[in-house]
Amino acid sequence: MSSYVTRIGRRLGLPPRAPRRVALLSVHTSPLHQPGTGDAGGMNVYIVELSKQLAALGTEVEIFTRATTGALAPRVELAPGVLVRHVDAGPYEGLNKEDLPAQLCAFTHGVMQAWAGHRPGYYDLVHSHYWLSGHVGWLAAQRWGVPLVHAMHTMAKVKNAALAAGDTPDPPARVIGETQIVRAADRLIANTAEEAGELVRHYDAEPQRTAVVHPGVNLDVFRPADGRAAARARLGLPPDAFIPLFAGRIQPLKAPDLVLHAVRRLLDDDPSLRERLLVPVVGGPSGSGLAKPEGLQKLAARLGIADLVCFRPPIGQEALADWYRAASVLVMPSYSESFGLVAIEAQACGTPVVAAAVGGLPVAVRDGVSGFLVDGHEPARYAAALRRFADHDGLIARMGEAAARHARGFGWAAAAHRTVDVYGEALASRPGRLRSLHG
Repeated sequence: MSSYVTRIGRRLGLPPRAPRRVALLSVHTSPLHQPGTGDAGGMNVYIVELSKQLAALGTEVEIFTRATTGALAPRVELAPGVLVRHVDAGPYEGLNKEDLPAQLCAFTHGVMQAWAGHRPGYYDLVHSHYWLSGHVGWLAAQRWGVPLVHAMHTMAKVKNAALAAGDTPDPPARVIGETQIVRAADRLIANTAEEAGELVRHYDAEPQRTAVVHPGVNLDVFRPADGRAAARARLGLPPDAFIPLFAGRIQPLKAPDLVLHAVRRLLDDDPSLRERLLVPVVGGPSGSGLAKPEGLQKLAARLGIADLVCFRPPIGQEALADWYRAASVLVMPSYSESFGLVAIEAQACGTPVVAAAVGGLPVAVRDGVSGFLVDGHEPARYAAALRRFADHDGLIARMGEAAARHARGFGWAAAAHRTVDVYGEALASRPGRLRSLHG
């Protein structure tokens, strides 16, 4: 039946269900990097999980990323149908993300070299992630005569409007670059309707070329499993402790310092909590946080809570899932989030969330059902939300169950199907390309 439908589609000139092969660009961070360290974070998870699901749907994915070590082969199979290509562009070490625009020419050269070794029409579409990749994708798509689909992930204008105190704004060059990509892309993918609106408002994106695709969560890894008590036993944590968890990159944008200030306020209001309070911080310095890699530890000491805070380095997904399960609540007070995958991961493990009401977090968290959204960034407001959980174990259990149900609506398979639809729309905007695909 499927071959019959395909033949009929070809005769009618209908767009294919999915492109055969996509060149996916991720210049500044590799899908093989550990999320939570350096510039690796939610975007890495997004690219890995989406690529696997696209391959499962029949679209091969080749991921181009900058080589940052000589220890990895130029080509690495991430999963069946998913290939990672390491492109030499600048020295392996010593380059910050801010230095990478100067290496885009070298990176583009490497992408073109890979393309030159294939027959014409090898790649059907380019999908770029983050503005640095967008500029490479812009040139590649034009050279190959294929559509460009772009995902911003974060936007300079949005971040600069909500900076943490002392954080560094993104430069005008990034704003200009993002504006150019918005104009060049055949389709833009936004994580939420709010982000799609920001593309229109701040960058004059055309609404008809902007699509919303909610990111997903790996529901095989992030799940309630055997519960909170078992996870605490595995991690050696006190069974009866109140554990507000921070997980993510240590940088001002993510506001881990606000978590510590909120804990201090919580203790000021109820000193008896000290006997059963433990605050894990799982992640590594990133971005402007690299300037003061031990700043959070020093803050904990100044606040008099160093004995309550335990710092853990970035860890793999299976181990991270156990920390989510062990926590009483996840705290995510970011100043800006395009979506907030960490919030969905924690909820999928049955853990409620206290998060800032910014960006995509109002979509990721159901306020009053799977957690609480907090307006602003006053420590007292976060302390008040945490106090509700600390005083009522039943609330943790009830919201945790609701959180797991909520997260089940965010599987990566659904995200991949919607992405394929966007690919089809982009291909349909180029009739000549469709004719070549149909043979």
